Amino acid sequence: MKRLLATLAGLTGLVLGASPLAAWAQAPTAYPAKPVSLMVPYPAGGPSDAMARILNTPMSRELGQQVIVENLGGAAGAMAAQKVLAAPADGYYVFQGSPNEAILAPLANAAVKLRTEDFRLVHPVSDAAMVFVTRKDLGVNSVDELIALARTPGKDPLSYGSVGIGSLYHLILEKVQQTTHTTMQHIPYKGNAPLLQDLGGGQLDFAVLVYSAAMGAMAEQGRLKIIGQLGAQRSEMLKAIPTVSEGKTLPHFSYKIWTGFMVPKKTPEPVVQRLHQAIGRALKDPAVHTQLAAQSMVASPAMTLAESTAFFESETARYREIARSINLQPQ
Repeated sequence: MKRLLATLAGLTGLVLGASPLAAWAQAPTAYPAKPVSLMVPYPAGGPSDAMARILNTPMSRELGQQVIVENLGGAAGAMAAQKVLAAPADGYYVFQGSPNEAILAPLANAAVKLRTEDFRLVHPVSDAAMVFVTRKDLGVNSVDELIALARTPGKDPLSYGSVGIGSLYHLILEKVQQTTHTTMQHIPYKGNAPLLQDLGGGQLDFAVLVYSAAMGAMAEQGRLKIIGQLGAQRSEMLKAIPTVSEGKTLPHFSYKIWTGFMVPKKTPEPVVQRLHQAIGRALKDPAVHTQLAAQSMVASPAMTLAESTAFFESETARYREIARSINLQPQ
């Protein structure tokens, strides 16, 4: 009788599709089961590409699958973002983004149709110092002196460059003008290289830019001046350069440029957790810290998934508020 009941139970399981074999066959394959694409929103050879190639090897090791770097420039980084959002939300396309692409591009570029809320920040991966940099013969040596010069009665407005309308650097300097009640002339450029070239040549008064080794070399050669940094504390790479908030004119004024790995908002939670774990472990690799430092970057501090979400929401609110306050319109 017991044997008959067991046989009947097994047959019932087969009929209902609940046998162990059927359940195993229908179970989802563990993530990742194939290579993962890391989408970089700029061409190969730049700092964003270098960052991705520093992190893809340790991430490949942690995930047990190859992480392949893909480069797609265009629309201030939004083309790559839109490609990730158009792909299935399954964790096989990861976007390497910063505030410029994920938060500001939809506010400044009418052709960008993505929403910041379409993304989920899995984990920040690197921070870089932003600095005030001036032409070599501008008669200032601090940000306080720069603002004082801008306030000089009857003087033509100081000219400042950025990598485009609605870029992080543009918004920061618009906020500076609001806070200090000054007026300056904005000159947008198509990239850092021509902007630095004009600063070095004296055709532009100043800019806020991400610090780079090339900029440091130009400063050492006396071709331009670095007069302040925007972090809350002095960067380890720039111990001799005071922060803006150390001065009297812009107390509590601090910004940093961060980059993080993002996925579409609808990506399954177990996949996000697996990616978060792999990123966190990769960021602990001493070789990653050394290689990022060579690119004038530092590895981001550890964050939980909840902390990453709260950070992304806070940064989004912060930059949207500046965009509203300067009446930034998509162009």
